[in-house]
Amino acid sequence: MALSWRSWLANEGSKHLFLFFWLSLNVWLFGKTFLLYNQGLQYYYLHQMLGLGLCVSRASASVLNLNCCLVLLPMCRVLLAFLRGSQKVASKKTRRLLDKSKTFHVTCGVTICIFSVLHVAAHLVNALNFSENYNEEYVTLNAANYRGEDPRKLLFATVPGLTGVIMVLVLFLMCTASTYAIRGVLKYQTNLEEHPPGCFNPNKTFRQNLTVPKAFEELFPASATEPFPEDLPVPEPFVQNSFMRVCSEEPKFQSHFPETWLWISGPLCLYCVERLYRYIRSSKPVTITSVTAHPANVLEVRMVKEDFEARPGQYVILHCPRVSALESHPFTLTMCPTDTKATFGVHLKVVGDWTERFRDLLLLHSNQDTEILPIFQQRRYPKLYVDGPFGSPFEESLNYEVSLCVAGGIGVTPFASVLNTLLDGWKCYKLRRLYFIWVCRDIESFRWFADLLCMLHNKLWQENRPDYINIQLYLSQTDGIQKIIGEKYQALNSRLLIGRPRWKLLFDDIAKCNRRKTIGVFCCGPNKISKILHKLSNSSNSYGTRFEYNKESFS
Repeated sequence: MALSWRSWLANEGSKHLFLFFWLSLNVWLFGKTFLLYNQGLQYYYLHQMLGLGLCVSRASASVLNLNCCLVLLPMCRVLLAFLRGSQKVASKKTRRLLDKSKTFHVTCGVTICIFSVLHVAAHLVNALNFSENYNEEYVTLNAANYRGEDPRKLLFATVPGLTGVIMVLVLFLMCTASTYAIRGVLKYQTNLEEHPPGCFNPNKTFRQNLTVPKAFEELFPASATEPFPEDLPVPEPFVQNSFMRVCSEEPKFQSHFPETWLWISGPLCLYCVERLYRYIRSSKPVTITSVTAHPANVLEVRMVKEDFEARPGQYVILHCPRVSALESHPFTLTMCPTDTKATFGVHLKVVGDWTERFRDLLLLHSNQDTEILPIFQQRRYPKLYVDGPFGSPFEESLNYEVSLCVAGGIGVTPFASVLNTLLDGWKCYKLRRLYFIWVCRDIESFRWFADLLCMLHNKLWQENRPDYINIQLYLSQTDGIQKIIGEKYQALNSRLLIGRPRWKLLFDDIAKCNRRKTIGVFCCGPNKISKILHKLSNSSNSYGTRFEYNKESFS
C-alpha cells in the first residue's frame, strides 16, 4: 500500500507544520533565554554564583510561560465553535486543524509537566549554590543569610520557598514562576556603564584595605589616605589588552518584575469569561418532550430549549443534578432544530453508572429496553441542563462534494443529524454524493435509525436522485440473523451485508467512481477502524482521487 505524498500533505501537512512552528518557538525561546542569562552582562555576578542552574531555571521558565499561555486556548469550546461555524476561517484545512485542539492541549500539558520538573530541579541546584557560593562582597545579591546555610531552609523555612513547594505539589506549576521564591531572589545588575562586570574599583580597594593589582601599585602609594579620583589613569598595557577595567561605583542589583502573569492572564481571563458565558447559557433547564428506549440498551431523548440553535454534527454536554451534582457527559446531536421544528435530540448508549441512573430516572420500568420495538413513555422527567452546542469535524461532511461516512455501532450518532438535515432538504448544500457505511455487531442495532434511513431513501427516489446516497450496512456477527429487519425495511434488507467491509476494495471503488475529486472521510467508531481508514486516506490510487480524513474527538 503505497503512500501518496499528495494525500499525506492534505491530511497531515498542516498538523505537522503547526507542530514544527510550535516546537521551533519553544526551542528559540529556551535558547534565547539560556544565552541571555549565560552571557548577559547584567547577570555576570549572579551567574558566577549560580552557574548553569541559573540558565536552566530561567530558560525552562520561559518555555513554561509560553505553554501556560497556550494550554487553555484549545479548551475554549465556544471560541472554537465560533471559528468553525463562522466564515472567519475560510480555509477548510485550517478548520480541520481545529479538530486537533484536544491533542494540542495535551501536548502543552505534557510540556508543562516536563519543564516544570526541569525548572524545579534547577532551582534546587540554585538553592544549594546560594548557600555554598555566598558572595561576601555583594551581600544584596545573596538569597542565603550566610555561607553554608542549610539549603532546605531556603525551600521549607521561608515563605517564598514553602509556597513554591506547595504549588508544585498541587500541580499549579504554571504559577511558580511568578512567586517571590523564583523571581525575588534572582537579581540583575542595573548600572553596567558605571560598573562593568569584573572591573576594578580603586576606592573600594582603598577603603577595605584589599590587595592592589600589581599593574596599579605605582599609581596607588601605600600612604594614600584620600579616595582616588574617578578619572584615575589606567596603565596603557591593561587598557589595550582589556585585562582590567576601572569602575567608579559599586554594582546595583534589582529583582525581576514578575512576567508570568502577563503570559497567562489573557488566556485565563478568556477561559473564565467563556466558562461564565457557558454557565449562564446552560443555567436554564431544557424541556424533555419524549424518551424512547431502543434495542441494545440505547436511549433516545428529545428536548426543547428556547433560542437553541445547532448545526449537524455538533455535540452538547448533558448535566442532570439528580444523577450527579458534578458529573457531565458529551453526546452528539442526532437531531438538530430547524426553522419548522424546535426539537433536538440525542441517542445515548447505557454503558456506565451515569447512563444507567439517567435511564432509570427517565423510564418507568427498567426492562422496557428489552422490547423489540421502540417504546414511547411520558412522565414527569427530572431537570436536565444542556451546555452547548460545540463544534466537531462532522460539520464539514456537508461541505464536500463527495463524503464517505463510516460508523461503528453507536458511532452512527453524528451522521444521524446529517441524515436528518438531508431529509429536510439537500439541494442547498455542496454535498452531491454520500457514502454511508454502518458496521454493527447485532441486527437490532440497525433499528435505531432504520426509519430515518428508509425515509431518506424514499425521498431521494421520489426526487429522482437514488444515487445521492449509497447505504451499506454490515453485520459483523451472524448470531440472530433470523431476526433480520423485515418487510417494513425492505430498502435496507437489500443493503445488508454479512461480515466486515473490505476497506481497500471499498476505497478503490469510490476512487474509481469519483476520479480526480477530493472526498471527505469521516469516521466515528473503534480505533481499529479509524486507523485503517486513516492509513488508506494517505495511500495513493491510480485515479487521482484524494481522501481527506476526519475523526470524532470530544474536546
